[in-house]
Amino acid sequence: MTTPSAASPSSSTPLAPAAGAQAPAPGTPGASRRFGSLGPVGLVLAGGVSVQFGGALAVTLMPRAGALGVVSLRLLVAAIVLLLVCRPGLRGHSRADWGTVVVFGVTMAAMNGLFYQAVDRIPLGPAVTLEVLGPLALSVLASRRAVNAVWAALALAGVFLLGGGDFGSLDPAGVAFALGAGAMWAAYIVFSARTGRRFPQADGLALAMAVGAVLFLPLGIAESGAKLADPTTFGLGAAVALLSSVLPYTLELLALRRLPASTFAVLMSLEPALAATAGFLILGQSLTSAQGLAITLVIAASMGAIRTQVGRGKGTS
Repeated sequence: MTTPSAASPSSSTPLAPAAGAQAPAPGTPGASRRFGSLGPVGLVLAGGVSVQFGGALAVTLMPRAGALGVVSLRLLVAAIVLLLVCRPGLRGHSRADWGTVVVFGVTMAAMNGLFYQAVDRIPLGPAVTLEVLGPLALSVLASRRAVNAVWAALALAGVFLLGGGDFGSLDPAGVAFALGAGAMWAAYIVFSARTGRRFPQADGLALAMAVGAVLFLPLGIAESGAKLADPTTFGLGAAVALLSSVLPYTLELLALRRLPASTFAVLMSLEPALAATAGFLILGQSLTSAQGLAITLVIAASMGAIRTQVGRGKGTS
């Protein structure tokens, strides 16, 4: 995993210009201003909540379409929706622009594929906990401020508590897939920011999603075949795509235009906490005292990262 290159802004400054600095995409006037009114932190949190609902729906879909089939439907429908909404232009982009989009698309496909392979072998909680280690590692490596390492360490303690602190009994392949998904998640953060700088609005995201869908569709067809064309299965897959890909990826891309990768990565540690809270509120799953403490640690780390970002913004304004 690499940190932003020397050609990019340093990690002590936002990784991309504010979304408002670019003109709205054709057919979506003022879209970035409406999303941007939430603030970058609000965008990240809204995306996290959407992912949890999408993840719950994906669990119910996996017996119908298989892990690879779910990923294929998720990427395919998301690509279609984004291409129709954004209508990205194909001209006027450099070879470096297209290279960034292709790598971003490969990263998204790999991240989703590896994660669903993980949850097919190990419970969701430990899988998410292990996956979050990727963004946490990025927050330490990308940051030049020692305080961010403190917030990352606090979040790391929280996610291990949330996972029960015992990964020894888990399927080794599942653990490897989850860790691989975490590495791809870290790469996703970096290339999402770079794509946001090179393409207006969500144009780069739409093109990258199409790349990922084209690459992954043969795998889904090989595993599930005609099941993917079943109306109920396709409808559920479309809902998963909207909740787990279209909405959260768009919100995160916009957020990364105003947040440094290190701060965004620590905020991503809220994902296990959001999942546990959703389980309690929606599914009636009780929380142990250790899980409650874990959520508290993760939220404290995320709030610390936010305060650090706000303080830095005031100091440089």
